[in-house]
Amino acid sequence: MEPAQPADRVPADRTPPDGQPPADVPVGPGGDPAGDEPTPPPGVKPAKSERSPKDMAISLLVLLVPIALLLAFYRGFLGGDQATTVDPAPAIEQARSANVFPVSQPEGLSSEWSTVNARYQTVDGGANLRIGYLTPEGRGIQLLQSSVPAERLLPAELTDQGQPRGPTELAGRTWQLYTARGNQQALVLLEPTRTVIVVGDARDNELRELAGSLR
Repeated sequence: MEPAQPADRVPADRTPPDGQPPADVPVGPGGDPAGDEPTPPPGVKPAKSERSPKDMAISLLVLLVPIALLLAFYRGFLGGDQATTVDPAPAIEQARSANVFPVSQPEGLSSEWSTVNARYQTVDGGANLRIGYLTPEGRGIQLLQSSVPAERLLPAELTDQGQPRGPTELAGRTWQLYTARGNQQALVLLEPTRTVIVVGDARDNELRELAGSLR
């Protein structure tokens, strides 16, 4: 009698429970089957700049040299640092034609004085003739001749900081020395039909030179 043969062995059922992946399928971090996505390549580190401080300095110098040459040309040949000058004669003539007040103008100033603006205009209470100058030292001075009453004109032009500091004689006229806004000072000439103000941040000697030259 032949020994009994073992029954055919049935492979174990590898079907997983519902919703679970097969046992031999890799599982991803979230429980889903891991796909066959390729592994991302490692990050590539940016290459370090190979420019040395010396190279950067040379590049900056190459940029600055043309700019310096342009500035030198502008200042040396085009007069870039020089103030634009104007002819005050039309404004002076207009003020004289209006005949609102006697008009004076400087005489005998050197060529180093520059006239940078000039304007005559009627205003509330009178009329003004303004002439702006650039002094030999490069300071600004304004010459104002006006028929506006002094009690209104002085606070408007010198602000509340304007305070008298005493009289001074210039070319046979008695002027009043005033403080003004900021670091400015002024010379004021009070007359029956006009008030003359010479004001600016120039030195005292330049203020006096302009005021004493009025004729």
